[in-house]
Amino acid sequence: MAGNFVEIKIPQQKTFNSIQFPSVLSPNPILTTTGSSLSVSILTESIKTQKPFLESLLKKSVALLYRGFHVTSPNEFNDVVESFGYEELPYVGGAAPRSNVVGRVFTSNESPPDQKIPFHHEMAQVPEFPSKLFFFCEVEPQSGGETPIVLSHIVYKRMKERYPEFVERLEQHGLIYTRILGDGDDPSSPIGRGWKSTFLTDDKIVAEERAAKLGMKLEWLENGVKSVMGPIPAIKLDESRQRKVWFNSMVAAYTGWEDSRNDPKKAVTFGDGQPLPADIIYDCLKILEEESVAFPWQKGDVLLIDNWAVLHSRRSFAPPRRVLASLCK
Repeated sequence: MAGNFVEIKIPQQKTFNSIQFPSVLSPNPILTTTGSSLSVSILTESIKTQKPFLESLLKKSVALLYRGFHVTSPNEFNDVVESFGYEELPYVGGAAPRSNVVGRVFTSNESPPDQKIPFHHEMAQVPEFPSKLFFFCEVEPQSGGETPIVLSHIVYKRMKERYPEFVERLEQHGLIYTRILGDGDDPSSPIGRGWKSTFLTDDKIVAEERAAKLGMKLEWLENGVKSVMGPIPAIKLDESRQRKVWFNSMVAAYTGWEDSRNDPKKAVTFGDGQPLPADIIYDCLKILEEESVAFPWQKGDVLLIDNWAVLHSRRSFAPPRRVLASLCK
């Protein structure tokens, strides 16, 4: 317990080295017994005054779920994000279709509810990615719609033990990601972000300049553009914790980057251009599922994850569901 926060347990948590994943924080019961109103201002002020405690807890558990704090709207969620003091990361180069809601708040991936979104580190396919992600449940799903999370270093460890030669090739060559972008956004696709919103311009020259800053090559097509990123590392060192992490979108690209323009089997290759072995990719998917934690969203939940340490996904759901997101440098 620390100030206005108390750690609680939920059934879906897992324990790794005596550390709960995720950590779950709720209001200190004293707030309700003293008649205090659980307004969002109590949460934002508590975050500011207890930042060292929260930072320490995030470094240890790598995911924090804030539950029971009565965050009710995108504006209040934006206030919560702002209270942490993290710098915003512009969403340039990401594949998912998103819309700005207010301030630093965006919709999460807007792909149809019957589609699963495979495990990935946010924007792992580009050099500049967020270090932290916030999610906020404004409308809880009728059923399904969880955002499973998994510890990246555990995935690396299991893959290294099971497929040492494959992992060695990944570490040596990295990965190349290839995606065909349309002119405009395609909300029916989980990777349907068009090139104009991807690069925040409708000028092809400006798009090429911004792509080049990301290390991305563009090849213009009749109705869009082919983007090639890489070779880019598939395994990274989480320096703050001194451990290697499975920092890539390999499974997501190979199993999920599919629409009218894209063949997922061609979406990702080894960095030398050689194809990836399908059997190992699908076994990695099984490992991700086995190690993951998935809790049902509750209205008002705010989840903060360390993008260096945690992969996330999205399960299919029965509407309505509205989960918003914010990305931080």
